[in-house]
Amino acid sequence: MLVVTLGGSPSQRSRSGVLLEKTRQWLQHKGVEVVSYQIRDFPAEDLLHARFDSPKVIDLLEQVANADGLVIATPVYKASFSGALKTVLDLLPERALAHKVVLPMATGGSIAHMLAVDYALKPVLSALKAQELLHGIFAEDSQIAYGEGNARRNWCRCSSSGCTRRWTRFTARWPVAQNRLIRMC
Repeated sequence: MLVVTLGGSPSQRSRSGVLLEKTRQWLQHKGVEVVSYQIRDFPAEDLLHARFDSPKVIDLLEQVANADGLVIATPVYKASFSGALKTVLDLLPERALAHKVVLPMATGGSIAHMLAVDYALKPVLSALKAQELLHGIFAEDSQIAYGEGNARRNWCRCSSSGCTRRWTRFTARWPVAQNRLIRMC
């Protein structure tokens, strides 16, 4: 099983990045192969000029095509997901998420931003024909902290609550999605 993770924060130090890293660790602990991308890893010129022939973009497209699932994490800016993440999603083919299980995640300063997952990010993922679009995860910034000194690098209180249940559902959805695909063929 292969899962691609895509971080939507342009910052090196990012709460959505912490959430995505926790997800990666959890999935790998369950024996899932994970390939990770951050938008800051893509040359800005390639994104702004929609260079589909960029080596980094080609690599992403190939990994997404081979993946069983996709986890996307983004900070919420002005009631929506990051614009840089949108530039990456715009480079994906129209049916790039067909036959994929997709888990959207977002972080924001307050609970007031929670609906950004449902009203901003999910419609874009649906337009890319996500087969199984799971209920998203939202974490307030206060739920995520960075370790200092010898402390663990990242700590996410969210992982011990509802996030774990959603991650479990995420990995459990692949057999369901595969059965649907078999019936459709």
